[in-house]
Amino acid sequence: MSAEAFDVLVAGLGPAGARAAAAAAAAGARVLAVDRKRRAGLPVQCAEFVPALIGADVDGLAQCACQAIDSMQTFVESEAPDRTAPFPGQMLDRGAFDAHLVEAARRAGADCRFGVSLRTLAADGGVTLSDGIRVVARIVIGADGPRSCVGRAIGQVNRSLVETRQVTVPLLDAHAATDIFLSADIPGGYGWLFPKANAANLGAGVDPAHLAALKGIVARLHRRLADEGRVGREVLATTGGAIPVGGPLTPRGWLGDTAVLLAGDAAGLANPVTGAGIAAAVRSGRLAGEAAAHALAGHLSALEDYEAELDDLFGASLERARCRREELVRSGARPSPAELRRAWIAYPEYWDPLRADPPATVRPRARELAPS
Repeated sequence: MSAEAFDVLVAGLGPAGARAAAAAAAAGARVLAVDRKRRAGLPVQCAEFVPALIGADVDGLAQCACQAIDSMQTFVESEAPDRTAPFPGQMLDRGAFDAHLVEAARRAGADCRFGVSLRTLAADGGVTLSDGIRVVARIVIGADGPRSCVGRAIGQVNRSLVETRQVTVPLLDAHAATDIFLSADIPGGYGWLFPKANAANLGAGVDPAHLAALKGIVARLHRRLADEGRVGREVLATTGGAIPVGGPLTPRGWLGDTAVLLAGDAAGLANPVTGAGIAAAVRSGRLAGEAAAHALAGHLSALEDYEAELDDLFGASLERARCRREELVRSGARPSPAELRRAWIAYPEYWDPLRADPPATVRPRARELAPS
């Protein structure tokens, strides 16, 4: 069977993949981007909060936003909340947001296909899609989430994950803060209430070892907030998924003569403490697409530069979060309120100097792309 030939194949059309496809196509590359979902962003598998600064990377953000956020409230066990302000951000309609980014990729010239995934990714870079079509690409960009098959093909696997469960519930009073719930009863994670105008996303994340308890943890948090009169008892929607919390992976490699780049959650760019990953996905996706275009033009150092730029942008903050998370895990099965605070971004203790410098990163040397 003959194969379809592209310069760049992007696996995943979430924020990272859509931005990578748009950037590479805008630079003139022949781009195919695929996603196993039937529709962009649906079903939603995140809490939908983004920091205000993401507006610098995404045009037209306002048309995808549900409401503005101005502060964060952190509840430690049963204590009164601590307010962090300003803490500006936006709550998204994630389906609309992803569709907006995909449409931008299509306008740039990318061929975006939904309901299609990678069936096989061979050691020589050859790809067979789930619809049976064979694809040959000079560069593959893995933006296919925390359990990335592209990352696995080059030996880069997110081995530390948090499992999440979220329900959408009626919000009974106007609220403009993200509420965070820290407790020893939420092992390895935290609970949240994020408002979306007349509704709210309410959920929790835990270490995989406690997955069996997760449904009950979310139900208890829901019951508590309903008893307080803050939310309704009806569940409007339920979702969940995994978040990588082990820190960055090596975001590049080779399969035969095919160069591979990773972006977003596939590259381990979610914050190990907060789980936030949309802004990093948007930025890293664009950088991956640009790096691919430069490499196709003969500038192979762009692949190394991509890794270095991710490290410059995210390395320090993700390393701090990883260390704080590990400290919390080492504190034992029931961390104290003081230990919970030290592991959360709202408190000064979180920003204290780390106990050890992160190890130096050893980057593999560049090589040449096969001609088209």
